[in-house]
Amino acid sequence: MSSKPSSTAPKAAEKPRTGPLAWLLRLLTWCAGLALAGALALALVIGLALAVAYPNLPDISELSDYRPKLPLRVFSAEGILLGEFGEERRSLTPIKQIPQVMKDAVLAIEDSRFYQHGGVDYKGMVRAALANLGRMKSQGASTITMQVARNVYLSAEKSYTRKIYEILLTFKLEHALSKDQILEIYMNQIFLGNRAYGFAAAAETYFGKPLKNISIAEAAMLAGLPKAPSAYNPITNPTRARVRQLYIITRMEENGFITEDQATAARKEELKVRSGASNSRVHAEYVTETVRQLMFAQYGEETYTRGLNVYTTLKADDQDAAYKALRKGLMDFERRQIYRGPEKFVTLPKEAAELDDAIDDALVDHPDNGDVMSAVVLDANPKKITAVRGNGDPVEIIGDGLKPAQSGLAEKAPPNIKIRRGAIIRVTKTPKNTWEITQLPEVEGAFVALDPRDGAIKALVGGFDFQKNKFNHVTQAWRQPGSSFKPFIYSAALEHGFTPATIVNDAPLFFDAGVTGGQPWEPKNYDGKFEGPMTMRTALAKSKNMVSIRLLQAVGPQKAQEWITHFGFEAEKHPAYLTMALGAGSVTPMQMASAYSVFANGGYRVNPWLVSKVTDQKGRVLVETKVPVLDESMRTISARNAFMMTNLLGEVTLRGTAASAQRILKRPDVYGKTGTTNDSIDAWFAGYQPTLAAITWIGYDTPRNLGARETGGGLSLPVWINFMETALSGVPVVAQVAPEGVTNSGGDWFYTEYARNTGVTSLGLDDKLATPGTEGATPTPPAAEERNRIMDLFKN
Repeated sequence: MSSKPSSTAPKAAEKPRTGPLAWLLRLLTWCAGLALAGALALALVIGLALAVAYPNLPDISELSDYRPKLPLRVFSAEGILLGEFGEERRSLTPIKQIPQVMKDAVLAIEDSRFYQHGGVDYKGMVRAALANLGRMKSQGASTITMQVARNVYLSAEKSYTRKIYEILLTFKLEHALSKDQILEIYMNQIFLGNRAYGFAAAAETYFGKPLKNISIAEAAMLAGLPKAPSAYNPITNPTRARVRQLYIITRMEENGFITEDQATAARKEELKVRSGASNSRVHAEYVTETVRQLMFAQYGEETYTRGLNVYTTLKADDQDAAYKALRKGLMDFERRQIYRGPEKFVTLPKEAAELDDAIDDALVDHPDNGDVMSAVVLDANPKKITAVRGNGDPVEIIGDGLKPAQSGLAEKAPPNIKIRRGAIIRVTKTPKNTWEITQLPEVEGAFVALDPRDGAIKALVGGFDFQKNKFNHVTQAWRQPGSSFKPFIYSAALEHGFTPATIVNDAPLFFDAGVTGGQPWEPKNYDGKFEGPMTMRTALAKSKNMVSIRLLQAVGPQKAQEWITHFGFEAEKHPAYLTMALGAGSVTPMQMASAYSVFANGGYRVNPWLVSKVTDQKGRVLVETKVPVLDESMRTISARNAFMMTNLLGEVTLRGTAASAQRILKRPDVYGKTGTTNDSIDAWFAGYQPTLAAITWIGYDTPRNLGARETGGGLSLPVWINFMETALSGVPVVAQVAPEGVTNSGGDWFYTEYARNTGVTSLGLDDKLATPGTEGATPTPPAAEERNRIMDLFKN
């Protein structure tokens, strides 16, 4: 019989619920556990990293007394920067001296919450991330403190390790330094292009002005440089720099640093950015190099890193006038020379797209030399030259602008001087703003001016161009002074009884072989003419060689050799022969400036000096020169001798070989002497006004004839006058005051004891030699041992 299942049988176990809510709870629990584990692991890793890395972080205590590598900087007497030496252009500026507008511009673009965050700007990081994801203007997340950590201590590599060190250093900096200290380091340390480090150096580099004087627009331009100094460089990339500048002005306005009106004005302001080869700077390269050598001898390698500031005696306006005057004089001489041909020939492509690159490549080794610029010829014929400069500016030369190079435009011109397509030439602007073809001069020159009252150097130009020739002709060139040396022979004659009224015969002199021991010597005047008896005054004004020789005979070469040492000349460089009368010895332009200063200051010997003060980067004085004060211990010739020589040299600039000096300058208190050596090898003018002595020399480094008609009066005197027009502007005329021991009689000056003999003393009349008060003495011939020197120097 069948049976039914018992109702009391056990039921199957119920399955747990597996709905969505359960799964979500499990997921959350799992994620929470994973997050906690990850956080713990991350904390462990960070802790381990801190434990390992933090002790290895660099010591930042030195930043509390921030001392970056600072260059040697050289300044004029007025504080104008003349030059600097060092890998980095930098000017350490304390935070209190940085203008607020510059700080605001930097904060607006680099780190607007700098004073609110603790080194890492988390809000800024989030904002930058969102902006970048949203493809808005790209924003960075590095704070100023992070940039300081990176720039001062870390390499440029991009890695997680470096980033960790950067963040750790940031916290350490924020803990050790104040916000102002960090900002000061940043604004002095950051690289801003063109070798400029820090905003003070950048203000000078790009705008040629101190940081304290910049405008809102200029500050915004500078603030754009840290991100990419090359891409936003206002010199090389003005368009991109302008775009970033406008953005920063907007950021400054948005952050409340400037008002809407200020922002509008800043956007409209036209900036004057300095070019890489700005003509506005003072050219004092020979001076700054001299200073560099002096400082290196004192401080060694620290010269380029410890931030020395050297203040010179140079007057910026005088230096600028000297540079331009000498340069103009040399270029005027160059216009009279035969055209030597283009500097190089290159093959230019016919395709316009390739032409610009070819021109750039061609001019790399032929940079502009100031106002003497390089260009590549595109087309040339006898009536017109078409060329292009490296910056793309077209050049068209026609008419008178072609005259200096006519030989290169002739149909049958030799290949090496033929001006044709692909020729690299030199061009310059004329006063009429037209182009003229020219060439870099082979001739060299020197100019130096100093204050004869204390020896302070006011201007020094050692050559045409320092980059072309670093040889300093003012201090290193030993050259024959020619007739510019005659005043020192005349000065000796005054001490031996001669007067300005002494009659001297400008008649031929002849020394036969029996006297010289070699070939006969028959010295000549420059013009080959003899004018007979004349006063010493007239003879010096006309630069008569025969008179100078007769005076030296009367004084005696040995006595004259000793006398010239009173002016700072070296006796051994002026052998005691009659050739000394014609300036056959050796001098430097600096020696001549010092020597003529003795006449200018009333008889005192002054030593030229250049450095007035040396300070460190904080302005502490390390060295200071005590300005010399003239006193009798410095006297080297009598006041009356200096007075008489000044009076005689005034005749030279009034009626003599330098008569154009007083005529052009329109003042009577300028004195000096022209000088042209044998065969026109050296051209000089040495002169002074009582407050300024200046020397000009022109010649070739390898001595050769300057030209049959080239003289000191035609070459060097115009340079001197050009300089003095600027240097003496506004300087009162100084009248001569007669010292004790001189008397004016019959319109001329005499030593008091010789006044009774006025007009009686004669020398060399009737081929005789007479010392003062003695007539009929036999001429004294040159010593036999000087025969070779005489024949070498005065061959006809």
